[in-house]
Amino acid sequence: MAAERIAGVEIPDSALAREATELIRDTADALVYDHSRRVFLFGALQGAARALSFDPELLYIGAMFHDLGLTEAYRTSMRRFELDGANAARDFLRQRGLTEESARIVWTSIALHTTPEIPGQMEPEVALVTAGVEYDVLGIGYDALPDDVRAAVVAAHPRPDFKRRILQAFTHGIEHRPDTTFGNVKADVLAHFVPGFVRTDFVDVIEASAWPE
Repeated sequence: MAAERIAGVEIPDSALAREATELIRDTADALVYDHSRRVFLFGALQGAARALSFDPELLYIGAMFHDLGLTEAYRTSMRRFELDGANAARDFLRQRGLTEESARIVWTSIALHTTPEIPGQMEPEVALVTAGVEYDVLGIGYDALPDDVRAAVVAAHPRPDFKRRILQAFTHGIEHRPDTTFGNVKADVLAHFVPGFVRTDFVDVIEASAWPE
């Protein structure tokens, strides 16, 4: 059977990729599943446009697991949600015999996907998970892909009412652990949608530290 292609991008069809797809389908709702697939597709498309050499399978695992920490099964921790997904992906790869280097790359791609600029200076798989997230959620580089390519991705993995629903998913996934938003973009989500949320202020932390001067 021919491999599935969307917008010219071949979807990885290894046993590893199929297991990852099944896990995310069973764990996440359609919002997170479709978003994660679009992240892979938009990341891969940008990788091709930039002539980057990347491992599609590792990019796929990073994209599929990147928001796992927002799901009901994983969001009970008090860690940053990025770490929930990163740790789960690393365990998934280790259990299936992948190298520590592969596990490290995927872990990093997920752990840093809400940290602007830094992923772009790292391995292609790390850079492209963030690029896919930024394209799908923030619209960064929106016009860099042709309209028909973008439409093909969205036809395969629709995004109805996506802006409102993804912000709601972010809120539900992190509102019980507000301190984990210190220093990352998710503090903006809680500031908008959680009454009474007060940001941890970096200057206040320094001035209130135990050091006398």
